[in-house]
Amino acid sequence: MSEEPAGQGGECIYDPLIELMARFENVKVASTSGDPFAGLGPDDKLQKHIVDGIKKNLERHLDDALVSHTPLEIINDVLLAGMKTVGELFGAGKMQLPFVLQSAEVMKAAVRYLEPMMEKVEGSEKGSILLATVSGDVHDIGKNLVDIILSNNGYRVVNIGIKQPINSILEEAGKHRCEVIGLSGLLVKSTLIMRDNLLEMNARNLSAYPVILGGAALTRAYVEVDLRNVYDGSVYYAQDAFEGLRLMAEIGEAAEGQPKSKPLVSDRNEPETEDEPYERVRSHRTDVLDPVLYTYAGIRSDVEPLASPPTLPFYGAKRQTKFDIYELYKYINPVALFRGQWQFKRPDGIANPDFAGWLEATAGPVFERLKRELGSVLRPRVKWGYFPCASEGNDLLIFEEDGLTERLRFSFPRQRDGRRQCISDFFLPVGAEVKDTVGFHIVTVGQEVSKLEKELFEKGEFQDYLFVHGMGVETAEALAEYWHRQIRFELGIADLEPDETRLLFSGKYHGSRYSFGYPACPNLEDQAKLFELLKPEDIGIELTEEFMLSPEQSTSAIIVHHPSAKYFNIR
Repeated sequence: MSEEPAGQGGECIYDPLIELMARFENVKVASTSGDPFAGLGPDDKLQKHIVDGIKKNLERHLDDALVSHTPLEIINDVLLAGMKTVGELFGAGKMQLPFVLQSAEVMKAAVRYLEPMMEKVEGSEKGSILLATVSGDVHDIGKNLVDIILSNNGYRVVNIGIKQPINSILEEAGKHRCEVIGLSGLLVKSTLIMRDNLLEMNARNLSAYPVILGGAALTRAYVEVDLRNVYDGSVYYAQDAFEGLRLMAEIGEAAEGQPKSKPLVSDRNEPETEDEPYERVRSHRTDVLDPVLYTYAGIRSDVEPLASPPTLPFYGAKRQTKFDIYELYKYINPVALFRGQWQFKRPDGIANPDFAGWLEATAGPVFERLKRELGSVLRPRVKWGYFPCASEGNDLLIFEEDGLTERLRFSFPRQRDGRRQCISDFFLPVGAEVKDTVGFHIVTVGQEVSKLEKELFEKGEFQDYLFVHGMGVETAEALAEYWHRQIRFELGIADLEPDETRLLFSGKYHGSRYSFGYPACPNLEDQAKLFELLKPEDIGIELTEEFMLSPEQSTSAIIVHHPSAKYFNIR
């Protein structure tokens, strides 16, 4: 296996031809003018287009294949075989997701070219699925990746978008005669909505629909044990798009043959560990609030509030709408962008010490290109403010400008054991001689980047869809990091600022910021209180009915000045 990084035009990080040699043993590759298709027959050329993600000369090679094949034969027997190879390589860890999407782009372009030449043949599709992000959830990157993979592997996909109630899901599934329903969601609250949806399908006698569930907050055990126990039909967990592809194939096989006596069980039943990528995300998302966590009102941790906290820089909220986008880019965490959002992973044959260099050589040029291209698309805006406050047990009271009249209060969870930390412990209690100070901020990079994502997805530019989405999310995070730094200067607690920007990503500074929906402050409904304080509608941020921020590329936080305030989990 070649260990060279990606070549020209975004080709794969290995030579995919090696993977196909078993099928093409008798092909003699001529050494003529560097043509990558030299010596290959018409079918093999098309498969190389798919596996290598090469668009150049695609239509010419399709025309060559049309001499001996019908358009439908080319799609079903040649192009889909190439996509099958892509899936196998991805599953074996030998192909990166961005290059999988590049292959899907070529597949879509080929089908678009062939479609006008063929009549619609009833039953020619492998199967059909309706995809939806459940009610109240605005996240769709995972669902759209499933759409890309399934639709480019011969399945008919009806993707009805985000925030979809069960009525719409069932109505559209019936109207489009879909055989399977796929539901997605990022939040733990979305997993509860999925459960309610399954119960509603039972009540309507619609459990004949197989249901595939996916999303960062789900666990395999929750779906394959808990939800299977409540749904009268078949329900499956798909950790990623390719597991969804495998499940669709198995559901189709079961439908064609004898019904299986038991629901399909995943071949990934190993115990979940902290190494499960979705489990890592899930452990940082909001969950149903546990009343036990709120019962320690009389127990404080060993944190001692500061006797002389920072004074209010000002009371209330201000906004900032003018930024140097290239200054903000400096605060993007490349690890979170390259490995988290873009899902580049260490290839086989590359040692850990060499991975950083490989990552920079592979993802770095994409990063630099998008910095230029998105400079006018990203619209950073911030609303922030300061308020007098005091703690009362697990509550943090926010006061009017007089420092006496309670305006609202936040209730935070407390750790069950260990230090039994709670955010309120970092602030002076009610009755102290002086009021403490708390800050809040909310940031966004605007709706325009979401519009661009949608355009790229609809045009079939799947790789750039992934890249732009990740860039938007991480630029919003960079803006939050940048503005938290400004707040530390305003509060007079910039005494521990690191010399290197990368150290900001691990919280190497004075105090901390806690985002709503994460363990220290998991209640997303608290976003409504933050909105009452900061009123961020004038910078284009709205709150959904499920207390999520829109645009998606936005984030909020409570800013804690105490030097002992660091990230902590609720146990």
